[in-house]
Amino acid sequence: MLEIKIPMGPELWDEEKEEFVEPEYKTVKLEHSLVSIYKWESKWNKPFLSSMDKTPEQNLDYVRCMCMTQNTDPEIFTHLSKENMDAITSYIQAPMTATTIAEDPLERNSRPEILTAEVIYYYMIALNIPFECQKWHLNQLLMLIKVCSEKNKPQKKLSMAELAARNKALNEERRRKMGSKG
Repeated sequence: MLEIKIPMGPELWDEEKEEFVEPEYKTVKLEHSLVSIYKWESKWNKPFLSSMDKTPEQNLDYVRCMCMTQNTDPEIFTHLSKENMDAITSYIQAPMTATTIAEDPLERNSRPEILTAEVIYYYMIALNIPFECQKWHLNQLLMLIKVCSEKNKPQKKLSMAELAARNKALNEERRRKMGSKG
């Protein structure tokens, strides 16, 4: 979860005290989650997780969809500073996990699937991931889906040639250890 302080006005100069006066700040909590994407896609009717460009209005609306603070006036988001937006962008792009999965060369050549909230919900259901995970940071949820998919893949069986090569290597190693010729 990301907590940001939004300035409600500019920093002003107090001529009597000869000092800058800080503006009032409103604090909101944001969560980049499947629920946020679901809300956004329900409104805009297009996939959020795609390479298609989003308008500034759509980007700002996604920040509104991320808001977890109750009874927040939607107009507060028109006061977001550049620093606020940079923090939000960094938060959205953060991996939020130390887990990595090696890419399959054959997978890289295939056309990537367009992820929508419904597709992610499908994966959650198919992999028996509890719905409480929909509130996790999206990158953590996507990594959990990848991990579950990897763990559920059937174990690859060796071909006859691979089995013969493995057995030959084992036999040669045993002969070397035992000092035997056969």
